[in-house]
Amino acid sequence: MATLATQAVALAGLNPTYASAAAGGDKVECGDRNFIHVKNGSASSVTVTLTATAAVYGQAVSNLTVAVPASGERLIGPIQPGLLQNQTDGLCAVGYSAAASVTVASLRI
Repeated sequence: MATLATQAVALAGLNPTYASAAAGGDKVECGDRNFIHVKNGSASSVTVTLTATAAVYGQAVSNLTVAVPASGERLIGPIQPGLLQNQTDGLCAVGYSAAASVTVASLRI
């Protein structure tokens, strides 16, 4: 599981760097202004899963899943700490139903 460096959008502009999605998933920084940009270059839809760590009245909150269509892309976020931040490392775990031809960037605005 790779930890993706968060790239900050700036007034001068940002040309984000994308990493290949790790087959075992990735981890990203949480924050109210953080999100991920997932690009799917494959011929099939890919499901991105953000692991929820929160509980309401003692009941675990469901993971967040987003379908990224074939040859499509999705901006996902904000990566809310109260919902998605792992207490051990302070990061959000991101999984992919398939990682081939999928790239991702962790961004902050």
